[in-house]
Amino acid sequence: MISIGELAIRTGVKIPTIRYYEQQGLIAAPHRSSGNQRRYSAQDAKRLGFIRHARDLGLPLDAIRELLRLSEHPGEPCGDADRIAAGHLKLVREKIARLQGLERELQRIASGCNAEHVRDCYVLQSLSNHSLCADEH
Repeated sequence: MISIGELAIRTGVKIPTIRYYEQQGLIAAPHRSSGNQRRYSAQDAKRLGFIRHARDLGLPLDAIRELLRLSEHPGEPCGDADRIAAGHLKLVREKIARLQGLERELQRIASGCNAEHVRDCYVLQSLSNHSLCADEH
């Protein structure tokens, strides 16, 4: 059994985040020592590592909760896990497309400014007048 501080070091998850995940039911309330300190098992560390990796991939807590639930039934088909991953991938690709559009527009605005004074700055004019933008964003 390890302390919350040791768990944080081993998993790279900050102590307040560990407590938050407990409150959200993603990890079980830990056992307590006679001094009322939280004590975690190797299984708790493994579960927290799973959660951290899923969060690093941008998965929302509800999806992680569902994946954790699915992981508790290793003999079941993995179609739901595949569906969750595919759905998140779709959202990530949509976000990338939006960000690429923003990148193009910012590049156009930044490279379109040849003014020497703020009063003639195309960047400031573009931000003040959305109709100067090439695309909707």
